[in-house]
Amino acid sequence: MDDRKVPFHRLILERGTTYNSYLLMTEKPTVIDTVDIEFGKEYVDNLSKIIDPENIEYIVINHVEPDHAGALPALAAKAKNAKIVTTKLASELLKDMFKLHNREFAIIKDGDTLDIGGKTLSFFETPYLHTEETMITYVNENKILFPCDIFSTHIANYELFNDLAKGEYIEDFKVYYRLIMAPHRPYVRDMLEKIKKLNIEVIAPSHGYILRENTAKFIQMYDEMSSLAALKQPKKVTIVYSTMTGNTAKIAQKLVQGLESAGVETSVFNLKNSDLAEVRKKITESDGILVGSSTRYADMVGNVEELLKLLEGEEVKNKFAAAFGSYGWSGEAIMHIENYLDKIGFNVINQKYLIGSAGIDIPLFPLRIKFARQEGLELAEEAGRVFGEQVLTH
Repeated sequence: MDDRKVPFHRLILERGTTYNSYLLMTEKPTVIDTVDIEFGKEYVDNLSKIIDPENIEYIVINHVEPDHAGALPALAAKAKNAKIVTTKLASELLKDMFKLHNREFAIIKDGDTLDIGGKTLSFFETPYLHTEETMITYVNENKILFPCDIFSTHIANYELFNDLAKGEYIEDFKVYYRLIMAPHRPYVRDMLEKIKKLNIEVIAPSHGYILRENTAKFIQMYDEMSSLAALKQPKKVTIVYSTMTGNTAKIAQKLVQGLESAGVETSVFNLKNSDLAEVRKKITESDGILVGSSTRYADMVGNVEELLKLLEGEEVKNKFAAAFGSYGWSGEAIMHIENYLDKIGFNVINQKYLIGSAGIDIPLFPLRIKFARQEGLELAEEAGRVFGEQVLTH
């Protein structure tokens, strides 16, 4: 229970929060998530009153942020026989963060199950809810979902269960969604698709109330808040590019697929045969722009620079923009494009922006792909989807 005004993601949680960890007293005792690193000793002391930590066989870590995995080192030091159950990426992060290279890990993949002695855990990977390594855990026999940050609420609630709540909390639940989950809307949709076949009677998140009353209502709220109908529509993105061998055109088409999967309308112009005045007009009518170029002699090709010069002086402060392009042995064109976009005044999406606004640390933008290799084109589609989400949710 943290009933201070808690600093959290550059916010202050005026109503505090809780850090919820769960112990399943099965034949193979299992802990699901821990608590904030600040409360590690208190946490292990409390847990030790219930069970000898050496009897714990599994520690499930759904999400590695220190408000949930922070007490893992303190617990692991006492629970010397426990296997740590998590995703591959999470295991790598935990080993480096907490010097756990010598511990035994059980690596799970989407859909895997684990028998913990009389109960069966099912695991589902839910990347970017709200960091890349995240998963959720479901106890089949008890119909309990342990989703870590998902379905959480920041309230220092001493009643623990939502049916015992003495005050209003629904708005806090919605605010949590908007601040933490909304930037990852498509991944919320993916998560909802994965859990829709589960019979969920209780949702036991890692912050705030355990939801054992009207559980379906909270899932429905996530469904409604993450739907395209909840967003201001329509949103439009214009893609412009110049290419030498057609590789940048292939990237542009993958960006289109990603944008359209996010629900964004697109217009595409190959600058080789487009009227620049028409392109300029379309850009001014759009909510975002993606500018692409192949690289030749460390520079842009075709009419890209001419178009960018035409945009100087336009009112573009609230428009998102990013650079993309293919290359063979260098690839400097995207840097020149990004510099122009920044100078003109666009809200430039690049790695710095994505880490700061959405916690996405995959190097998506500026998008620089060697030739048009398959893995690069797959990355381009994901980049289009992420760009589209930024346009939709801002």
